Amino acid sequence: MTAASPKTQPTRTYAWLAVLLLTFVWLLNYLDRQVLFSVFPPLQQELHISAFQLGLLGTTFLWVYAFCSPIAGYLADKVGSKRMICASLLVWSAVTVATGHARTFTQLLWLRSIMGISEACYLPAGLALIAAYHDQRTRARAISLHYSGTYIGTVLGGTLGGWIATRYGWRSVFGIFGIFGCAYAIVLVFLLREQRSEQSQPSNSSTAIRQIASRIFLTPGFRPLLSVFAIASICDWAIYTWMPLYLFESFHFSLTKAGFTATFYMKAGGFAGLLIGGILADAWFRRSPRGHVFTQTIGLLLAAPFLILSGLTHTPAVLYIAMVLFGLGKGMYDGNTMPVLCEGIAPEQRATAFGMLNFAGTFCGGIVAAGAGKLKGHFGLGTIFSLCGGLLLFAGFLTLRIRMRLRSASLLE
Repeated sequence: MTAASPKTQPTRTYAWLAVLLLTFVWLLNYLDRQVLFSVFPPLQQELHISAFQLGLLGTTFLWVYAFCSPIAGYLADKVGSKRMICASLLVWSAVTVATGHARTFTQLLWLRSIMGISEACYLPAGLALIAAYHDQRTRARAISLHYSGTYIGTVLGGTLGGWIATRYGWRSVFGIFGIFGCAYAIVLVFLLREQRSEQSQPSNSSTAIRQIASRIFLTPGFRPLLSVFAIASICDWAIYTWMPLYLFESFHFSLTKAGFTATFYMKAGGFAGLLIGGILADAWFRRSPRGHVFTQTIGLLLAAPFLILSGLTHTPAVLYIAMVLFGLGKGMYDGNTMPVLCEGIAPEQRATAFGMLNFAGTFCGGIVAAGAGKLKGHFGLGTIFSLCGGLLLFAGFLTLRIRMRLRSASLLE
């Protein structure tokens, strides 16, 4: 979109400003993808969309997002993170505007597919740019702050989207959010600076992406990191897909209360976990090179038993406490994934590497989210959540096998 900025060392102030700018992009990313479901009742009534078709809209987005993530990361490494971020935001915001004009289910399905492609292009590029601006002393705090956009965007997508739809109609929601995103993309063109001092030149080889993916996969520590990320994503998708129904059926909450409870307590705990985990990991790293990994270990070992308890308890108060503490531990884990990745992946390959993580997490999460529906009648959702907690406990111990280190280029050819 613009020529690369001069290769100058950013000021500390701008490094944190970049995090805030990108946190707002990540907030819009989640807001725009979630708002469709908050306006489903009036949308269903007007377009005659079934509950199965709503689920298909979510599945389509998820699978497209998964398969595009590695390619999106590769492109970000090659063309530059700033270009990828601005283009991604502009396209998905335009798609959001177009969603407000959809007249058929088929049109919605195509629009969700395009949104999956465009939104997949953001996260690897955004995290790679933050990692370029922040070294190991501040990287965990910076990325943890960025991840808070997930929680804020999810809540706003549900509450603000519903409020606007009630007063002005569901179509206006997409127009307002989409136009705002398009305007913000233009602002980013002028405010966001590319940090390309360590980036490599683009490769013209048709096999470059396969070669880079192979190198990343063979990097010491990457495979256990990938496995842990996939397991954590499995738990996330199982919870966020089925927790509202579980609360509605098992605790006899109203639909409104079930939807609020399923997100608020875990997100509140997660927000605190991001802040605590970022501060703890950066401080721990100054004493031990494995400070970020150990913070992830603590986070998952804290989250796992409380996820198990969430599936076993029949007492609302105990459930609320368990959900908060699960979110706390999960937030400590989430904010340190990219800092750990950076310990073994060269700057010019970080977006590609995170794209590979994102693919594995979204792909596996989608399978389990659908599979849990089939197993529900045999075991019950509470048991499924407890089993996910057991998987998360295993993942916590598996983090101890993560020892990321840069591999010599000569060994990778």
